[in-house]
Formats: sequence, structure tokens, C-alpha cells
Amino acid sequence: MKMSRRALRMERHHKRMKRSGTGLNLVSMMDIFTILVFFLLVSSGETEVLPNPKDIQLPESAALERARETVVVMVTADNILVQGRPVATVTQALSGDGVVIPELEAALRQQTDRVMIQQAKADIALREVTILGDRELPYRLLKRVMASCTAAEFGQISLAVVQKDGAPPAPQVAAL
Repeated sequence: MKMSRRALRMERHHKRMKRSGTGLNLVSMMDIFTILVFFLLVSSGETEVLPNPKDIQLPESAALERARETVVVMVTADNILVQGRPVATVTQALSGDGVVIPELEAALRQQTDRVMIQQAKADIALREVTILGDRELPYRLLKRVMASCTAAEFGQISLAVVQKDGAPPAPQVAAL
């Protein structure tokens, strides 16, 4: 029996509709991946990455404040470093007469001129320094390092810590 023209047209239409749903639309998938890459690039630049030397074991804390880009003072077992550059030895720092470590103060003043933004140069309260020191660091040395930071006109001193297990996600700098 011969099929009507309408029946033939409907059969062609049904065959066409079956085969069109099998392909993937790669253009929209590439758009989504591009947006994802840009999001990851933008969001990864919001935190400051502090150096994590193996010879320093940081104390633990549940810090809630976000880390900011600051001048970093690292106190190891042997040396005091500013931005990774050795400034003084620990024995020199502990054997000095006053509370302030002159070499550290001079290096911090030099960093103020080079690193800090114009607004922080004008306002001492906006200048910030982060101290990385071992948890076994003697308080006498920590006190001298902090006094040197204050003498170099830094208004905010932060101590780097490691976040405790079980604490809510937070950055790894505790402000004083």
C-alpha cells in the first residue's frame, strides 16, 4: 500500500529528530572552562603566601583575619632575615645592649621606603610587618624583634601562625 504524502513527511521528520540529539556542543563547554580558569586566577591572588622554611615550626592558632601583603621578618635558629635577606645573627641580637636591634631597624626602614605604598608611608598606623618565628623562640628575642619593628615606625605587628585542626578556615596571620 502506498503511503500518503503526509505520512512520508512525518516519517522523515521523526528520523531527523532522532539523530540530532547525539552530539556535544563544544563551544559552550569551552566557554564554561574559560570562565572557570579566569575565576581561579582571580581568586588565587587574594591571599598572601608566607615562606615556610623547614627549620621554623610556627605556633598554632585559630586566626580569623585575612592575611595581607606585608614586610616579612623571619627569625631562624641562627639568623634574622628581612624579606629573605639576612640582617643579623641571633647571637648578635641577644648580646646587644638596648632593646632595639640596630641592624634590623635599619633594614626595616629601608623596606619602608622600597615596599610600602604611598598611603602607608604617610600613616604609621597602616604600616604592617609579619614576624615568622619558631614556637621555641625565646621571649627575650621576640621582644627585641618587636621593639625594633616599632622603632622602625611599623604600626601593626603580626605573628605568623599555623591554623589548628578543627578550626574554621582562616588565613594564617594573627594580628596583634
